[in-house]
Amino acid sequence: MNPGILKTVPLFSSLSDEQLRVLQPCLQQRSYPRNCFILRAGEETDALYIILSGRAKVLIPDEQGREVILAMLGPNEFFGEMGLLDDQPRSASVETLEACQMLRFSKSGFITCLKDNFDLAMIIIQNLVKRLRAADRKIESLALIDVYGRVARLLLDQSEEIDGMWIVRSAPPKQEIARMIGASREMVSRVVKDLQLRGYIRAEKRKIYLLDKISMTKRASNT
Repeated sequence: MNPGILKTVPLFSSLSDEQLRVLQPCLQQRSYPRNCFILRAGEETDALYIILSGRAKVLIPDEQGREVILAMLGPNEFFGEMGLLDDQPRSASVETLEACQMLRFSKSGFITCLKDNFDLAMIIIQNLVKRLRAADRKIESLALIDVYGRVARLLLDQSEEIDGMWIVRSAPPKQEIARMIGASREMVSRVVKDLQLRGYIRAEKRKIYLLDKISMTKRASNT
C-alpha cells in the first residue's frame, strides 16, 4: 500500500510519520465491486473499514425480511468501529452501491492506535455521536413526520451547496429512498413528482436540485 494514502485520510490526519509507519502493517487496501457485501450483521467484529472511493449503504432486515437502510456512506467515512469498542458482533450489514476502494484496519491495530492517540479517539467519539444524532432524527422522522416530510428531510440532509445551489449529487433510486424512510416506492414516486410540480426541486439524471430550500425545510418539519 502506498504510504501517501494514509496522509489523505482524515481519520489519520493527526498521526505523526512515525505513528503512520508503525500503523501501516495493520492496514490493508482492498477493492470491492458494486453490490458486494463487505460485512453482514451477526458476524464477528474483526476490523474497521475506511472508504477511499465509492459509496456503500448500511442496512438491516426488517421483520418481513426487507431491507431497511440506516445510512449511506462515501469517501473518508468509516464503519465497523462500534463492534471493536464493545466487542459485540456486527449490528448491521454493509453493501457497496458502486465499486469501492477501502482500507481495512485490523482490530489489534485499531485498539493499540486508539490507546496511544487522543486525537484519533476523539474522531471516533465524534463519529459515534454523529450517528446517534442521525438515529435520533430518523426516530423522530418515523414517529412524527409524514412521508412527504420524510422525503423532503432526506433530500435536505443529502444535499450540499455547490456554486450557490443546493444539490443532491448522487440521489438514491426511489426504491432505496423508500427503504431509508420506511415508505413504499409508489408513495415516494408521488411525493417526488409533486415536489417537482410545485417547483421545489428539479431532477436531472442522478442529481436533484433544491430550488426552494426554505419551503423544503418547512415541509420537512411538518407533523
